[in-house]
Amino acid sequence: MIRLKTAILLGALLFFGSEELQAAGIPGLPSASAATPPAHPEPLVQGGLLGAISSSIDEVQDKLDLNQNLLDAWRLRADRAADEVDQLVNRPSARSPWSVAGDFLLLTCVWAAVFAGLWSFGRWMARRLCGHRLLLSRERGQALLGYVLPYTLPAVISLPLTIYASQFVPVSAGRALALSFAYATSAGVFAASLVMSLVVMFNAGHKRRAVQIIREQSPRPLFGIGFLVALSDALTSPQIAHQLGNNLTSSVAVFTGTAASVAFGLLVIRMRRPVAHVIRILPLAQRTKQPALRETLRIFSGLWYWPILLMVLVSVINLVGIGDDNQKVMRSALFTTVLLIATVFLSTSLHHLFKTRSEADVRRSSAYKERFLNLSHALLRIGMAIVFIDILGRIWGVSLFEFAVSNSVGRAISDSLSHIGLIFLVTWMVWVVLDTAIQEALKPPVNKRSARQPSTRVKTILPLLRNAIKIVLVVICAITTMANLGINVAPFLAGAGVIGLAIGFGSQQLVQDVITGLFIIIEDTLSIGDWVVLDSGHAGTVEGLTIRTLRLRDGKGFVHSVPFGQIKAVTNQSRQFAYAFFSVQFTYDTDVDKAIELIREAGHSISGDPFLKYNLQGPLDVFGVDRMDLNGVVLTAQFRTVSGGQYAVSRAFNQRLKKLVDNSPWVHFAQTYPQQALVPRHPVEPPEVEHEPEHSAVLMPDRPRAQ
Repeated sequence: MIRLKTAILLGALLFFGSEELQAAGIPGLPSASAATPPAHPEPLVQGGLLGAISSSIDEVQDKLDLNQNLLDAWRLRADRAADEVDQLVNRPSARSPWSVAGDFLLLTCVWAAVFAGLWSFGRWMARRLCGHRLLLSRERGQALLGYVLPYTLPAVISLPLTIYASQFVPVSAGRALALSFAYATSAGVFAASLVMSLVVMFNAGHKRRAVQIIREQSPRPLFGIGFLVALSDALTSPQIAHQLGNNLTSSVAVFTGTAASVAFGLLVIRMRRPVAHVIRILPLAQRTKQPALRETLRIFSGLWYWPILLMVLVSVINLVGIGDDNQKVMRSALFTTVLLIATVFLSTSLHHLFKTRSEADVRRSSAYKERFLNLSHALLRIGMAIVFIDILGRIWGVSLFEFAVSNSVGRAISDSLSHIGLIFLVTWMVWVVLDTAIQEALKPPVNKRSARQPSTRVKTILPLLRNAIKIVLVVICAITTMANLGINVAPFLAGAGVIGLAIGFGSQQLVQDVITGLFIIIEDTLSIGDWVVLDSGHAGTVEGLTIRTLRLRDGKGFVHSVPFGQIKAVTNQSRQFAYAFFSVQFTYDTDVDKAIELIREAGHSISGDPFLKYNLQGPLDVFGVDRMDLNGVVLTAQFRTVSGGQYAVSRAFNQRLKKLVDNSPWVHFAQTYPQQALVPRHPVEPPEVEHEPEHSAVLMPDRPRAQ
């Protein structure tokens, strides 16, 4: 045991002693600081997502190096091009400048004469061929001949003939320029005619208007683009560069190529809608039998010009840039175009995977399944977008994944974005579940055998509950998102509390209206569609309920908005059932049994009426003699009806009973006459009469009770 303690003590002394010796710098012992270089501490990121973004912007600004190599290279090239122009003008030559200009004009006239002759012959041939019976009904064939014979073939033939004629002209700058312009002009005509020949092949059906727009607005820009591209290519050839100077020709070639690229980009933007129409429109058979192709072309028609614009941008950068990275930029642009096209088609496939189901399958599936399928589709599209951005960054030399893992700023940004995304996802899923449940509860049944109709109470409470849930979810999502963005939400919450307290003290009537309305709705005192009478004198059908007011429409069509706080008593005349009560008075000479028979007969006629019997919930209840007074005998009866049906039943019963009484000689309606009371002037003592036994009074109820 003592040896073990001694060994542990010696080991500790050697360990701490070696660290002290290394710190003292004794030679022969490796230093920890020398072996491991001091690492720079990672920047501390605070403030959530906004703070991380600001830190990353600061780092980019620190690392940004405005390199002047490109500007210096172009300045040097411009100086050398100016020297070459000076040498070309002042260079001694055996030939005069006029002879050089004559060479240029001679070859230019040769090309123009050959092209004009072939153009005239081509037009004549196109006119003759279009008059043939095989082409009279073929509009596209006629248009194709109208481009090929007068333009395409002359452009192809005139250039070799001009080159052959140049062999008889001495070598000079005018000859080189003439050949360059001849080549550029022929290329421009050939490019415009070739594109127009392809366009007229789509001139059919609903594509005619788009093809007409392209044919009217594209030939001249296409000729100019082809001319500039060919001129740039000709100036970079070794023969032309040797005659005019390398720096001069390369500078002019860069400017012409850049102008051609910009013009082509503008033409693509200008023609994006007509070309999209040509791509999207399909024959009816293909639209009905091939929905996948239709959807793919629809999506591609909206994105077709983006890869072209990207290639135009890269070509401009390639032309302007000077260095060895141009090929790398072109390769990255090509990969980007392929990635964009692949992403479009993959997105289209996912769209059809989730959307191309029959209507019967959609009806058989539950609402929850449909909503979650839509949510899954949206999440997959978001994931595709994230993968696309990451792959695109890797193509151009930037990895977002590595930036999010290895860099402190990237980790802060990724953590904040992931938290915000999780908040949105959870909020979205909760809303999907609750909203679907509410919509299903409010949805009427498809057939009579299914579940019963949703009650008016459900129709009243659930929309208010849905709005309340939406507001709560939006507020919670907004507060948590602001917190993850780095915004201090404590002042907002404190301010909201103070404002809520002030509103609570200043709007007691509003709070009373809200609380009263809440209890009225919860207790199911009234619902939408009920006919109610309020203690304030308002009566009508309930058309709407808000969190504060009740909206009624009375019998005249007027709308009344009554705050819940003013409602003390509610008479609801639309709950379960109602009574159509009848009180009829007959004379004393009427046969009471006959009168009851007439009342029952009128009730049976109403029960057999095809329109009124649906308002009844039972037979007629006849109560008999209700009371007797000076005017006659009162008989009562009643029908139990549905809510709101008592009025029609009462009117029909009164009409039928009136006709039956008019035709009966034993039953007569009583009339009420005013009774005169004689008051003596002097009080007269009543005569003494013998006291007879008093009869017990019979108390008759004012109204029979429902049985």
